Formats: sequence, C-alpha cells, structure tokens
Amino acid sequence: MEIMEIISDALVYPLNNLKAFVIYLVLGIIAGIAIAGTVSAIVVGVAYKNALAIIGSGILGIIVTLIIGFVITGYELDIIKYGIERNVRAPGIDFVRQFINGIKFFVVNIVYFIVPIIIGSILAIIFQHWLSGLLTAILFIIFALAAIMGQCRLAKTEDLVNALAIGEAIGDISRVGILKLILFIVVVFVIALILSLIVSFINNWNTAVGGVLIGILGVYLTFFTSRAMGLLYSDV
Repeated sequence: MEIMEIISDALVYPLNNLKAFVIYLVLGIIAGIAIAGTVSAIVVGVAYKNALAIIGSGILGIIVTLIIGFVITGYELDIIKYGIERNVRAPGIDFVRQFINGIKFFVVNIVYFIVPIIIGSILAIIFQHWLSGLLTAILFIIFALAAIMGQCRLAKTEDLVNALAIGEAIGDISRVGILKLILFIVVVFVIALILSLIVSFINNWNTAVGGVLIGILGVYLTFFTSRAMGLLYSDV
C-alpha cells in the first residue's frame, strides 16, 4: 500500500470502530484511576507516616496498573495484526491473551533498545571521541526502525522468538523500504502533532473540554498509529 492509502485508512479506522474505541477508552480511564488512587494513597500514607499503607497501596496500585497496561498494549498489537491482515474490523477484548502479549511487547522493546545501549557503551570505551557518538546515534536509528518491525512481527505471529529475530527484523526494513518507513514515521508524527496542537489550543480555551479531548485524542492516536503500522507491514 502507498503511504497516503495507509494514512487515509488509518485516519477513519477509529471512527469506523467506535465500540472498540470506547472499550479502549474505558480501559485507559480505569488505568488512570488506578494510578491516581495509588498516588493519593501514598501521599496520605506519607502524611500519616504509615509505612504499611505506603507499601501496600503502592504495590497494589502498581500491580493493577501493570495488568491493565499490558492488556491495553496487547490490544494495540491486535489492532496492528488486523491492519496486517487488512481486516476492517476492530479486535475484541481477550484479557488473558492480550495481557500475555503485552508482556511480550514490553520484552521486545527492552531488547531492541538495550542492544544499542550496550554496543554504544563499548564503542565509547574503544573510540572515546565524537565517532562513538555518531555510531551510537546510527545504531539507535537502525534499532528503533527494527523495533517497529519487531512489534509488527510479534503482532502477526504472537511469537516472542520471531519478534526478537533482530537480523530478520532489520531485513524487514529493506522489504518495507527504508525511505517509505522514514516517510511513514514523519507523516504520522506531523498528523499527531497537528491534532495535539489543536486539542492543546482548545484546552487553553476551556480546560474541562480540553481535558476530555486530550483523553479521546490519546486513544484516537493509538488506534490510528497501530492501524497504520499494520497496514505498512502488510506488504512484507
């Protein structure tokens, strides 16, 4: 698919799947409430110097937030998968599978970004001048692009080993087309920036309306970006 085909499809995808959009929004609200409740409980615990309350509420809040966060991430992977399959529908909620896939997604991102950090540290020791910085920057760009491919590979197969095949993921960059991939990232970033600026302007005018729109925009951009990633990878 061409970039503009991908973008036009991804822009209307959230609007064509409002039920899934609302479900995802509710999950995000629950996660936000869990975080806010945890912070409030910790603040109260500190105020009353109750270590048990601080530790208990902190652990409970973190667990609830992580569970919901991993489910949400797993749902994003399903959106990518539907994009790869060019399925116009939105995925349903499958808490256990999406939770497991969310953990896999977390592992994939850790691996893809820790590798250039390790290599960059070694290069810094060897060269000890600007060349190490340049090489590290290039590595980060390559691995960031490969991470996108790794996420798509995970969405497509739900196989962690397949997603962590870094060499094959880097090969996917050339199969998608590095210029096409970079153009895709730029276009998605510009669209997200424009929409964010519009919502920010509304928020400055009316914080109540703006606050609601910020939450809706966050979900919209998640659907939009995930759908676009899937469609981009569908030609591989």
